[in-house]
Amino acid sequence: MTLEILDPGVCTTVQDYPGRVGLQAKGIFPSGPADDLAFRLANVLVGNDPGHAALEIPAGRFSARAHFHGLVALCGADGCGPTVNNVPVPRWETVEVRPGDVLTCTAAKGPGFRLYLAVSGGIGVPDVLGSRALHTAGALGGLDGRALIRGDLLPTGDATPGKRLRVPQALRPAYHRHWELEVLRGPHADPDFLTAEDWRDLVTRTWRVNLNSDRLAVLLNSHRFRWARPDGGVAGDHPSNVLDGSYPVGGVIVNGDVPTILGPDGATSGGFTVVATIVQAALWKVGQLRPGQDTVRFREVGPDEARSLAAHVEYPLDPRHLETL
Repeated sequence: MTLEILDPGVCTTVQDYPGRVGLQAKGIFPSGPADDLAFRLANVLVGNDPGHAALEIPAGRFSARAHFHGLVALCGADGCGPTVNNVPVPRWETVEVRPGDVLTCTAAKGPGFRLYLAVSGGIGVPDVLGSRALHTAGALGGLDGRALIRGDLLPTGDATPGKRLRVPQALRPAYHRHWELEVLRGPHADPDFLTAEDWRDLVTRTWRVNLNSDRLAVLLNSHRFRWARPDGGVAGDHPSNVLDGSYPVGGVIVNGDVPTILGPDGATSGGFTVVATIVQAALWKVGQLRPGQDTVRFREVGPDEARSLAAHVEYPLDPRHLETL
């Protein structure tokens, strides 16, 4: 019972959720899906635990042959034209496949950037340090510590096909070309690091996603901040410098003049200011930002709103809220 990779596309990887947690002090970010919402929804649709290992497919192009009888589900970026044996199939709902069936996706036109493919029973690659997720920078986990290549055979779990489900249109995440990302202020914000004008710039300007963005980090266009101090003191000459400290997943660091959102495979520590942090409920949006095309604006929220947003995002993951086909 395997999934045979015919066309791996651009850096398709095995991921699970929440990834390799608890190792940040040892220099390892958790990895896991860049968009955990679409990833978990795909798993729920095929009857898996939401965190089971599945595939993350950047930019959409992908093809695989099933050597099992089971269920698959594709969730994520628009405009990828999925087919099974050249017959169009929908995203956001369960599709039954049999041995020999070929699932194909074209390059995703967007909006959105990443697709997630879940298979009933999950992908059975070995655990490494407690997770099957590939850490791309550290070559940990996944299949042999790397992205997939043509000819790979991924073992799949033994799962009898269950009922087919669909995510109702009203509960599907909305994808955009111009995104709003909710953030908490700091830990290195105004008035000690940024000026009040700098913070206003951060949350009112439109930022373009750099073409070189990936799972490590999303780079934004440069901006000359004013800064509330002339330099970094003992940490360095530039006011964005601080003594090395821990970075959060989703931290918005400023490296000189370049704001950067840290991704699931990013650096765990460093010597640059973390001026804001993407809230948990908005991290999935970062995974769907299209390099070189999309723009973002930051919106400041408080802890109470961040918790409410998190509860809202979790709602469609309950199978009782899905439609039975």
